[in-house]
Amino acid sequence: MNNFSLWKLFTGDIITAVASVVLVVFSVLTWAIIIEKIRLWRGTRNNPVRVRPDGNMALAIDRIIRPFDKNLWFLSMVAYVAPFIGLFGTVWGVMDSFASIGINQSVSIGVIAPGLATALGTTALGLIAAIPAAIAHQCFTKRADNLYEKLDDARREFESKK
Repeated sequence: MNNFSLWKLFTGDIITAVASVVLVVFSVLTWAIIIEKIRLWRGTRNNPVRVRPDGNMALAIDRIIRPFDKNLWFLSMVAYVAPFIGLFGTVWGVMDSFASIGINQSVSIGVIAPGLATALGTTALGLIAAIPAAIAHQCFTKRADNLYEKLDDARREFESKK
């Protein structure tokens, strides 16, 4: 009898369930931020970002850049933390497999497979959350830095003509 279930894979016990939920939430939030940033950057194609040469231009540039930098910290955090949460799930699943071996006094695949499957499942969730976050963080940070440099160069050029 095969009682495999995808739900059981990620929610084997409370620890695995919490790790899985955290990783799924991280992944959903990461994709929401990615979509927000894609829309923001697409908007700059139609309406290029410009700084007006009046008042405190450095402050104006900082205000212009804020939406482009917004939530990049979260992408960085997910890219850094999610693999460790997945690794924790891996360790927990392996410990569960060893506990099953001790309880059943058997090393059969039926005894160790559920714990190992859970371990690999949380590892996969950690990577599913971390990889897009890392790529998006690098991409959007670089684009925001380039925009800042472009605006700052324009500010310096304007100030040198005064």
